[in-house]
Amino acid sequence: MKAHNKETQAQMTPRKALQFLQEGNDRFINNLKAHRDLLEQVNETRDGQWPFATILSCIDSRTSAELIFDQGLGDIFSVRIAGNIVNTDILGSMEFACKVAGSKLIVVLGHSKCGAVKGACDHVKLGNLTELLSKIQPAVYEESTITEDRSSSNSAFVENVSEINVKRNVKNIIERSFVLEQMVENGEIGIVGAMHDIETGLVTFYDDVMFIKDELNPDFTVAALR
Repeated sequence: MKAHNKETQAQMTPRKALQFLQEGNDRFINNLKAHRDLLEQVNETRDGQWPFATILSCIDSRTSAELIFDQGLGDIFSVRIAGNIVNTDILGSMEFACKVAGSKLIVVLGHSKCGAVKGACDHVKLGNLTELLSKIQPAVYEESTITEDRSSSNSAFVENVSEINVKRNVKNIIERSFVLEQMVENGEIGIVGAMHDIETGLVTFYDDVMFIKDELNPDFTVAALR
């Protein structure tokens, strides 16, 4: 499998980028990894890069986006931070990835049994980690279905918070970046939230935070999110 180039990236749409990732995850969970000559891909991308998607995921060692979606060198931008949260530096990186480098899709990828989410659920205080976990706290407070044992010892509570955190950060990207908001509005890029199950490897994409404006969803407007 060849690395993406300027032509294949130009032909990519947000919807097709999503399909590429879904097909890659299907290969991953069925242990059918595509054959790649990584050294050849190094040579193919030495003069430039044309990734078709940008994945914001957790630093968890089990959540490497390139492996989960069976992608090679030069295929995706991988942004990793504990708890897959959004900050100004990450937004700037995404703006570069999409507006400058041509990426067509942003995925906010959470995962099951997330340690950062557990820390937020337990209100952990630890050096600079305290500030990072504070960005997950709104998802903890927003979870309202569980009234007892709202801690990391309750796996259902942790997974609910993880899902809310992903969906909040999808909307945060649009609300905090005028550049990306306009690209979504114009159908140039899409943004979607997803969850990776670390036990099965399966990635589930959330339809209710799938913001792609195309022939399948022509009436989408960013204003509808407000």
